[in-house]
Amino acid sequence: MSKKESVLQNQLKAVRTRLGLSQQDLATVAGIARQTIGGIEAGTYALSLSVALRLAKALGCSIDELFWLEDDRLTVDAVAGIGGALPAEGGAPVRVMLGQVGGQWVAYPLTGEQAFRQEMIPADGLAVRSDSEGKRLSVQLLDSPETLAPSVLLAGCTPALSLWARSAERWHPGLRVHWTHANSMAALRRLRDGHVHAAGVHLCDPATGEANAPFVRAVMGETPTVLVNLGVWEEGLVVACGNPKRLRRGADLAQPEVTLINREQGAGSRLLLDALLQEDDVPVAAVSGYGCAVSSHQEVAVEVASGSADAGVSTEAVAALYGLTFIPIRAVRYDLALRTESLELPSVRQLLDTLQHRWVRSQLAVLGGYDTSRTGEILT
Repeated sequence: MSKKESVLQNQLKAVRTRLGLSQQDLATVAGIARQTIGGIEAGTYALSLSVALRLAKALGCSIDELFWLEDDRLTVDAVAGIGGALPAEGGAPVRVMLGQVGGQWVAYPLTGEQAFRQEMIPADGLAVRSDSEGKRLSVQLLDSPETLAPSVLLAGCTPALSLWARSAERWHPGLRVHWTHANSMAALRRLRDGHVHAAGVHLCDPATGEANAPFVRAVMGETPTVLVNLGVWEEGLVVACGNPKRLRRGADLAQPEVTLINREQGAGSRLLLDALLQEDDVPVAAVSGYGCAVSSHQEVAVEVASGSADAGVSTEAVAALYGLTFIPIRAVRYDLALRTESLELPSVRQLLDTLQHRWVRSQLAVLGGYDTSRTGEILT
């Protein structure tokens, strides 16, 4: 085992801005100079223990939530497990799953389909219909109501929700989070109908450029709702490695030798595609494959990676997992919409608080294509 040379890092600005504090506000509460705050955030100030203690107390958190040694992590020698793409010599690092067998570390790359799991989920109960329409169920519990009731229910389309949920459960062993797949508009409707605590959305109003809020207002009406940022991600075209057909914009998708794979109605990716085509005055009828839709980012990547399609709209993180080339189009907020009243639930509060833990944030950051500087930021 070995360690790299450590570099002191901090997320002082992210925590300060999340709480709505200016540098001067924080300096006043902590009893230190504003220039000190600026120097710490810029990485030019030699931090002392007394200043770190003052800042942690002023912000209501621990020192290690504000400051850490970026490379203060062990490095181990491991044998490569079978399956998944191995790191190229001199290339970018690859996410792996680790375990020890007979005292030897074994690393399995988390790329392509190996980055996702299809597994049996333990049941919480057994249900039968209790009305003629099947909208009401009678459920025999397999666990206690006290254990099941605090479960947090999420809906959204990004696999990062599953990653976040599992990371949060690891940090808080008593926390239970259930993620169900749904595109942005379907997730909002589930939130409106009271079927989930949080809906993941990445929608952009083509008229104003405003992210998410207009769609939340349209679906939620007068219901008090907040948006909590999970990250800012890059959306764009995913194409075969090396972009052999040199696809860059909407007009390129109308070429006769190009086949598209689309997303279903209500997906943020489909809205982006429509905006791209409209920008270049391309009618949807001119795009081969526009009517062929799949229901997830992974399915888009699989279609392109297999050669069944030449292009689709997805994210930089998904493109990287499947070894595809990514053509960035825009950066957009991925937000979690919640009823304001849900913020009072201890389990929801516990889950959201993990967005400030650097271990959880690092899981999002290493996916690639995610900017976590605003992660945890709350907008009313």
